[in-house]
Amino acid sequence: MPKQQLDRNEIEGLIQNVISGMQNLEITIQEDTPVSIISMDKWDWSQGVGLFSLYRYYLETGNESILTYLTDWFDNRIREGLPAKNVNTMCPLLTLSYLYDLTGNPEYLRICEEWASYAVNEMPRTKEFGITHNAIDNPNQGELWDDTLYMTVLFMGRMGILLNKEHYVQESIRQFLVHLKYLTDTRTGLFFHGWTFEGNHNFAEVLWGRGNAWYTAGLVDFLDMVRLPLGVELFLLSSLERQVQTLAEYQASSGMWHTLLDDPSSYEETSATAGFAYGILKAIRKGYLSESYREIGMKALHAVIGKIDERGTVQGVSYGTRMGRTLDFYKEIPICPMPYGQSMTLLMLVESLRHAEDGQV
Repeated sequence: MPKQQLDRNEIEGLIQNVISGMQNLEITIQEDTPVSIISMDKWDWSQGVGLFSLYRYYLETGNESILTYLTDWFDNRIREGLPAKNVNTMCPLLTLSYLYDLTGNPEYLRICEEWASYAVNEMPRTKEFGITHNAIDNPNQGELWDDTLYMTVLFMGRMGILLNKEHYVQESIRQFLVHLKYLTDTRTGLFFHGWTFEGNHNFAEVLWGRGNAWYTAGLVDFLDMVRLPLGVELFLLSSLERQVQTLAEYQASSGMWHTLLDDPSSYEETSATAGFAYGILKAIRKGYLSESYREIGMKALHAVIGKIDERGTVQGVSYGTRMGRTLDFYKEIPICPMPYGQSMTLLMLVESLRHAEDGQV
């Protein structure tokens, strides 16, 4: 899609289409998970990412229909009964914590308190006290995954502020530092998908697109949630800038990034590209990154817009991705519409509203 100037009304139209696409996602492939990560009627990480983007849109616009959708979603899931606690099922709680602020519903707070306490005090840990990426279908003993920062650690930090429990905040900080220690590729400043203390290696040493985007998109929101010691903030932001410097080198001429960032033979992937666009543009607006990175962020934004079909479905998104032992594993992940593809695109579009005010979209 050729780059063109978009005004606020055009962006709002895209947002409404993407929201409709998220709320009406159809399962188009045979899933290999115990619980669907496509259907928005289930409680897992994929849906949790989607819910958070809807909350951020509500915060920006005050659209009451979105608030109603969110409260209805949680009320229905709570009536059905919540799943077992793990890294991925923590994800929806981030949005629930903010819904408590909006509604004052004591049941929302009770659930958030219970789950946050589990995350801080009981969730399995690796050596050096990193959170083990335990999931519904595999305990992943001794493993750190970059997904964990987005799925659990953001919620942990947020609850530290909500409950005035500083040790929750400090634990969220420790998780960022431990994960960066073991997942950073020092040659590029990008992040490996995972690390195992069982074998002391980074699996396939894959520079996976969406895994990197969890950091880019997650950090800019984490900094909104908690107040960090200056030294920690500067460290995390310098890691972000190094990452984005390398992303600029690997961005395809289309504006997209590949699912393996350093491998142009792997397919271009939309959820990662949208996450990068969101994180980069918000970081520029907040003063975390310089204006020199705006061009790559805008190029990515327009590329993602070109992936939104007439029904508001974001195309070119890879299905949920377990830890791969080979590079080919990632290249073979199927492509289909997913809640997090809709979500990252929605976050990107909502952020673009801020930039449209300055005529920069």
